[in-house]
Amino acid sequence: MAKGRVAGLLLAAGAGRRFGRPKALVEFDGEPLVRRALRLLAAGGCAPAHVVVGAGVDGLPPLPEAVLVHNPDWSRGMGLSLRLGLASLPEDVAAAVVVLVDQPLLSPAAVRRVRAAYAGGAVVATATYAGRPGHPVLLGRETWPLLDRYATGDRGARDLLRARPDLVVRVPCDGVGVPLDLDTPADLGRATPP
Repeated sequence: MAKGRVAGLLLAAGAGRRFGRPKALVEFDGEPLVRRALRLLAAGGCAPAHVVVGAGVDGLPPLPEAVLVHNPDWSRGMGLSLRLGLASLPEDVAAAVVVLVDQPLLSPAAVRRVRAAYAGGAVVATATYAGRPGHPVLLGRETWPLLDRYATGDRGARDLLRARPDLVVRVPCDGVGVPLDLDTPADLGRATPP
């Protein structure tokens, strides 16, 4: 059985160009998306929580429950944010559950399911919805060096998951959250809080 702390890693550095403002600052169901995502990670049992920030950092609400990791080159894409976030985690963290700030309908149950796969021996675990991979994604520390090769530009761990399916445990999460991305204000209007 896998041992060690499982941290939460929230990627929230982007400018939200299609949305018109940084999505970390967007309000959903009465709270900023960044705060909602941190509650998701905490309720799923992840600690510590690190948040990679970039665009819009000056407008963030206080986040005393998290360690902020500034990505000054956030415009280079999600890959760099993922690598910086993982590198920021303490040495006693054995794995990280990664979520994106623009998916407010994920659930703590999905986070707990991917953590359970890790506790059962998985090196990488990804939630699936209707058979398709999504978030949250858990990455064991032994995979982090591989991301120097795979997490580039606006690509996070997706290319690693495709290139190394032997490492990946797929965790069905149908019925315990919705992997809807809020890419535009119209998406926000279609999202219904649970």
